[in-house]
Amino acid sequence: MNISIITIGKLKEKYLKQGIDEYLKRLGAYAKVEVVELPDEKAPEQLSDAEMIQVKQKEGERILAKISDDTHVIALAIQGKQRSSEQLAGEIDKLATYGKSKIAFVIGGSLGLSDEVMKRANDTLSFSKMTFPHQLMRLILVEQVYRAFRINRGEPYHK
Repeated sequence: MNISIITIGKLKEKYLKQGIDEYLKRLGAYAKVEVVELPDEKAPEQLSDAEMIQVKQKEGERILAKISDDTHVIALAIQGKQRSSEQLAGEIDKLATYGKSKIAFVIGGSLGLSDEVMKRANDTLSFSKMTFPHQLMRLILVEQVYRAFRINRGEPYHK
């Protein structure tokens, strides 16, 4: 299985990089996983609604350019579908069973994802109704993907 984590913005925090690198290393036994970092759109602190839409559209174009037609896209969004770890594991397993060997998880920038990216998504995922920094979501996501593979293989880790 090939998994892409497509994300807006560069990860600067060393402690988050270390955690992500550890889970990516562990995931190597189960799947080919790549993290695709795309530049965020530079914008002032205070934006009008129209400017916010424009920023999300530009970031969305960068995201969509990295997604092939045969990729199953799961967009991370607060309003997305919440799942247990077991449910996420089951869905990843089902995708593999039915020949969906390419999965892309998409994490937007600080303003979220464009309407175009949300329309392209085959599914949505929310880890909470709370707002988290998108950099932290990378770590949470790779840990949950790793956990999903361990659950699917019946290996100890998940409690």
